[in-house]
Amino acid sequence: MLKRLTDFFSNNISVAEDNQPTDIDHHIKVATCALLIEMASIDDEFDDIEKDRIASHFKDDFDLTDNELDQLFNLAKEELSSRVDLWGLTNLINQHYSPDQKLKVIEMIWEVIYADGELSAHEDYLVHKLYKMLNLQHNQMIEAKMKVLERHKGE
Repeated sequence: MLKRLTDFFSNNISVAEDNQPTDIDHHIKVATCALLIEMASIDDEFDDIEKDRIASHFKDDFDLTDNELDQLFNLAKEELSSRVDLWGLTNLINQHYSPDQKLKVIEMIWEVIYADGELSAHEDYLVHKLYKMLNLQHNQMIEAKMKVLERHKGE
């Protein structure tokens, strides 16, 4: 699996010659995408709105093409199907992301949750689990939630 991830990013996204740090960045993108897909799928309704929110993040922040996005989604889904838990994904993020970057991940998770306009019990459970796994505080999770709700007020 790790070789396929490395091959994908080596072949499809420009990587610096000393690609060690960049490879980690790409693995973190896959881990983050996998967490977002897991959140979108937790209520058994992974719809186009949720997929578009996830895709928008990766397009805006990482300038990925539609083809690269499709491949990233496929890799993230494969990663999820090969795991029994989310610890490996959150651990990778914890090892390489700053607290501010982890806050952005939680904010993206809230974006996915509220893509359909409501918070299901399963989504609530998972977001509480994830903020703890990302070593964030409860108030940080709530602040991220309020930021997302304020941004989408009136939609």
